Amino acid sequence: MGRHCRRGAGVVTQVRVLTGRSLRTAFADPRLVFFGLLQPVVMLLLFSQVFDAVGALPALHAYDGYVNYLLPATLVNIALTTAVGTGVGALGEIYSGFAARLRALPVHPLSPLVARTLAAATRLSAQLLVATLAAVPLLGFRPAGVTGLVAALAVTVVLGWAASWLFLALATGQGKPETLQAVSFVVMFPLMFGSSAYLPVEAMPAWLRVFSTANPVTYAVDAARALALGRPAAGPVAAALGTAALMAVVGGYAAARNVRRSRGQQ
Repeated sequence: MGRHCRRGAGVVTQVRVLTGRSLRTAFADPRLVFFGLLQPVVMLLLFSQVFDAVGALPALHAYDGYVNYLLPATLVNIALTTAVGTGVGALGEIYSGFAARLRALPVHPLSPLVARTLAAATRLSAQLLVATLAAVPLLGFRPAGVTGLVAALAVTVVLGWAASWLFLALATGQGKPETLQAVSFVVMFPLMFGSSAYLPVEAMPAWLRVFSTANPVTYAVDAARALALGRPAAGPVAAALGTAALMAVVGGYAAARNVRRSRGQQ
C-alpha cells in the first residue's frame, strides 16, 4: 500500500489497492471465512423453523411454502448485518492507527471509505450466494427463475452497499464500537421486525401496518421477494433503489464531512 501511495497513485488505484487489502484481511483466516459464510445459513434455518407456523396464514398460501416468503427477507437481513460490520471494521482501523497512517500518505480522503464499501459488497455477495444455494436443498426454496433470483441478489447487494455508507458515517464520527453496536441494534431491530420481512403487512395490527408500509426495509424486502418469485417488481424495485440511493448520498456526505473534519483537527 505504501509504495503505491508514495508514488501519488490515482484514486482508482488507491481504491483498488485498499479494497484488495480489506478482502485479504477478511479472507486471511479460514475459520472466519467458514463461520462468516455459515452464519447466514444458520440464520435462515433458525428463522424458517421459528416462524414456520406463520406460513399457515391465508395471506401466505400463494407463496407455496413459508421459506419462499422468508428467504428474500433473510437476504436483506444479511445485507444490513454486513453494513453494520462495515462500520465496526472502520472503527477498528481508526483505533488501530491504520486510518491515521493513511492520512500521512497522499491518499484521497474518500478512497478508504469507498474501498471498504466495495469490499463489504464483495463479502456480502458471497454470503448471499451461499445462503441461497443452501436454501434450495435444505429448505426447498424454489425461485421463479435464475434471472429473477440474480436480480434479487443484485438489488440486495446494492442495498447493503448503500447501508454501509450510513454506518461508515456513524463510525467516522469518532464513536465507540460499543456505541455503534448499540445504535445499530436499536435502529435495525425494529426496522427489520416492523417490516414485511416475516409477516404480511395486512396481517399486522393497524398501528404497525402504518409503520411497516413506510418502512424502507419493507421496500427492500418486497423488491427482493418480487424479483425472486416472479411477481410484479417495477414499483418495489424503484422504491428500494431510490431508498438505497438516498442512504448512499446521505451516508457518503456525512462520512466525507467527518473525515475532512478529523483531518482539519490534526
